[in-house]
Amino acid sequence: MAAIWEPQNKFDIWLKVEILACEALANQGKIPKAAVAEIKQKSKFDIARIDEIEREVKHDVIAFLTAVAENVGESARYMHMGMTSSDVLDTAFAVQLKQAATLILKELAAFQEAVKKQALLHKTTPMIGRSHGIHGEPITFGFKLAIFYEELGRNIERLKKARQTISYGQISGAMGTFGSIDPDVEEYVCKKLGLKPAPVSSQIIQRDRHAEYFSTLAILAGTLDKIATEIRHLQRTEVLEAEEYFSAGQKGSSAMPHKRNPVVSEQMSGLARVVRANAMAALENMALWHERDISHSSVERVIGPDSTILLHYMLKRMTRMMDQLVVYPDNMMKNLNLTRGLIFSQSVLLALVDKGVAREDAYRMVQRNAMQVWEKGKDFLPLLKKDKNIKKYLSDKELEKVFDLKAQFKNMDRIFKRVFK
Repeated sequence: MAAIWEPQNKFDIWLKVEILACEALANQGKIPKAAVAEIKQKSKFDIARIDEIEREVKHDVIAFLTAVAENVGESARYMHMGMTSSDVLDTAFAVQLKQAATLILKELAAFQEAVKKQALLHKTTPMIGRSHGIHGEPITFGFKLAIFYEELGRNIERLKKARQTISYGQISGAMGTFGSIDPDVEEYVCKKLGLKPAPVSSQIIQRDRHAEYFSTLAILAGTLDKIATEIRHLQRTEVLEAEEYFSAGQKGSSAMPHKRNPVVSEQMSGLARVVRANAMAALENMALWHERDISHSSVERVIGPDSTILLHYMLKRMTRMMDQLVVYPDNMMKNLNLTRGLIFSQSVLLALVDKGVAREDAYRMVQRNAMQVWEKGKDFLPLLKKDKNIKKYLSDKELEKVFDLKAQFKNMDRIFKRVFK
């Protein structure tokens, strides 16, 4: 990923844009084909020389063209004919962003597959579901991961769409009106680069495309943050239902030898903040003065490499973490039973309703017993069995059936079939 943003790759794309434009002009008979052949043969650049020239001229594209012209010679006069700097900059940037999206998609697919593997492995591993951080009703660890898997699928589709949105170039000259160059040149260059020509542009590609791209990266980072935050919660000492793999020789604290910290997950949550902030910068780039200014340029030189490199790195780290995730089913069951059966309160409520009890009455009957569990530390099922009002409608056997954990997961197969088609 880093190589995409190295000067070598950037200038290689710039040069390709310039040569393709020359080819198109030669095909139209506007410049000699022999000149194009010479340009192809002799065109090269030295990055140090480009930097040297730029220190003098204070313009990156002019410095690049000057450095190339020193090697090409006379035929260099046909390069950049009718073009403006943004034709090169924006078209090349589109190629780089497309390249980056392709690499991110590859790592995203790998991470999704790692999540799927764990989800299928723990499809029937019971754990408590939490609402507001409070025990709700039983779920399975695989169910939790299936939710992550499906969300990652939406991220894949969004990123594919964003890659299409950003894959537009322009060779339309100053102000974008094709006043000095034919639109066929633009079509030729873009086709050769795997891009589409922007239907209309000013002197730049309009930045709503880039805002969509970086916002999509931010949403993906948000998903990774969400998953990482969940792992962090599950690794808390009081919970300890899952934790990051702790390798031999690893140390968690300079002061406390016992510590095993969720360092990868915490790193992911931190880096996600950077990617989200970069999306805001991309949104700010949409509003420029008239047909263009260059306030967006300095921003994109930072957020382009930063966001794509970070996400590529984050996905690799998350995939490895998920592959090595340590899961504690016994602790999950232990925590599930912490509330002494209260997690079946809705099931009791519904069983009473099925017997003809008004919902409000059933709610009061169940809640009355539930409060004794909270306040006196008693077990829920025995309290229900002793409740005279409840016994009028539900036998001990019927109550015990309500407390059957497997009944909570009767539709898990159907959920998994919908998710893992």
